[in-house]
Amino acid sequence: MADVARRAGVSTATVSRALTRPDQVNAKTRDMVRKIAQELGFRPNLIGRQLRTQAAHSLLILVQDLENPFYSELIKGAESVCRERQFSVMVGGTDGYEDVETLYAEQFLGGRVDGLILLTGHLPAGLSASLATQSPVVLVSEDNPELDLCAVLIDNPGWATRATAHLIAQGHRRIAHLCGPMTRIISPERREGYRRALATAGIAHDPQLEVPGDFSFESGREAVRQLLSLPEPPTAIFCANDESALGAIRAVQQAGLSVPGDISIIGFDDTKLAQFSDPPLTTVRQPRQQMGAAAADLVIGLIENGPAQRTRLLLDCQLIERGTVGPCPVPR
Repeated sequence: MADVARRAGVSTATVSRALTRPDQVNAKTRDMVRKIAQELGFRPNLIGRQLRTQAAHSLLILVQDLENPFYSELIKGAESVCRERQFSVMVGGTDGYEDVETLYAEQFLGGRVDGLILLTGHLPAGLSASLATQSPVVLVSEDNPELDLCAVLIDNPGWATRATAHLIAQGHRRIAHLCGPMTRIISPERREGYRRALATAGIAHDPQLEVPGDFSFESGREAVRQLLSLPEPPTAIFCANDESALGAIRAVQQAGLSVPGDISIIGFDDTKLAQFSDPPLTTVRQPRQQMGAAAADLVIGLIENGPAQRTRLLLDCQLIERGTVGPCPVPR
């Protein structure tokens, strides 16, 4: 820190504030100090600072989309552990904007929260990988092989394989996959599982049956419109999440067809809306409250005990059979 201060022509206290409480330093000085610190390879010792100062007893959960119903149960699980451990919880939605991520990173770097739970699959802009690995940061749901961080995950390829195999067991051979956005690591993982199930069953891969999506209801509707326009439409669809599956159900029904009579549909997540669709959605249930609770327990352990060997928890899922999967229809 002294080297950074000498080169910048400021005090060590100013360097400390610029790197850990950036709102207390004017923008010109802050940017200069950060640039010099980066050039010299200096990183503030967050753990040491937390031991020397009064902890905030607060966690920050970062998600990409607060409107996504997947996150509510996970946040609830984290809150239950935090209440027991006398920690408060902040939830931040980034919508994928880097400047918003930077603001939340500064909350963490400035000591306003003690730990981060990331449901984004990546570090927020402004938080380096080298600093994150020394800090109370935990990944949930979405892994990132480039980051050496604690994580709470599920076997996405494995459960996508099981979901697709469930359709194959009903006699379906022409099975489509509505993908999630490929920028999210869970999307290629679930696509991998879908392809693996087809290959195991000796079913040829047809690129026309893989339709890109963005996890939204509307992307599910649009995917089905595209699939129904094919010369040979699918008899079943594996959707990468529940929300797109609900959109797919609606589009099939709007086309005058029935689920599962004409087309079977299976989702992934088991959000609350899944059981109330018409018909109720067959899907893969993620243990979302358990995932949130495990993540909170991990990050609080890092706060209280300092950096530890990377812990990676792989939680089990469950195939929930409801009313959207049936036997492959007999050709008319």
